[in-house]
Amino acid sequence: MSQPVAKQLVLIVDDQRLNVRLLGAALGDELDIDEAADGEAALERARRQPQPDLILLDINMPGLDGYEVCRRLKESDETRHIPVIFATAKDDVAAETRGFELGAVDYINKPFKLPVVQARVRTHLRLKRQSELLERLVTIDGLTEIPNRRRFDEQLEVEWQRGVRNAQPLSLILMDVDHFKLFNDNYGHAAGDRCLCAVAKALDSALNRASDLVARYGGEEFVAVLPDTDAPGAALVAENLRAAVESLGVPHAHSSAGPVVTISLGGATVVPPHAGLVPADLTQAADQGLYAAKGAGRNRLVCVETVRPAQAADS
Repeated sequence: MSQPVAKQLVLIVDDQRLNVRLLGAALGDELDIDEAADGEAALERARRQPQPDLILLDINMPGLDGYEVCRRLKESDETRHIPVIFATAKDDVAAETRGFELGAVDYINKPFKLPVVQARVRTHLRLKRQSELLERLVTIDGLTEIPNRRRFDEQLEVEWQRGVRNAQPLSLILMDVDHFKLFNDNYGHAAGDRCLCAVAKALDSALNRASDLVARYGGEEFVAVLPDTDAPGAALVAENLRAAVESLGVPHAHSSAGPVVTISLGGATVVPPHAGLVPADLTQAADQGLYAAKGAGRNRLVCVETVRPAQAADS
């Protein structure tokens, strides 16, 4: 039996309560509605989960006006993907042009013609769904059907910026299937592909939070991004990941790490604003931990406690 399609979420931003009620009543039967009465509240709400699928944004508001809100939304990697429709009483070319230059997708005029509002909102939500489907296709690994390296890079940047803003820890775990070349050489590449698919599914199933992400990093390497997770928490997640793969029981008679397929793991944790670090520093630190785990016998985790900038680490 197919699952019902979740309602899309529209954020209505207007300092006039009557306008919010009017738009909410017109759209609420087929959509979920959220509200914000000013620009600052709109920016804060746009970053929270679940994020809006579309924002109906008034231009003339006290404090931050709609133009400034749109500019900030489009400058942020977290929110630039959310389509913005301006709602305005202004009806001149210069005002509309400015809005489109800032990244808005459409205008609706006040007083509202509700059938027009409904049609335009439906159109842009449909376009967003189609865009998300296409984006998903290019960010999913073709073999394992989990997120690919591109998706990992994007997610790491988003979570890094979130960590900078909120001063929250961010952890990363880099994983490698132990002696995978020997597995391929002895069982064949078709079996190797099946092995990678099984490992990917086990890793993905072992993560419990929607905000966590596991991706195929390349070849037999996988990576997990764990936002708002300190080092002890990351170690617990890493052990769950390690145990999930080992419990598959895929025979690997040619591995020195054990009789079944296992993984080695390197972990690193940082609060992004610390010490002028960049996302690549976190990845490099986890890679150092992975290298150490392999040297210590594999099928284990090694965490790097101090993440240093790459330039300092190489000097």
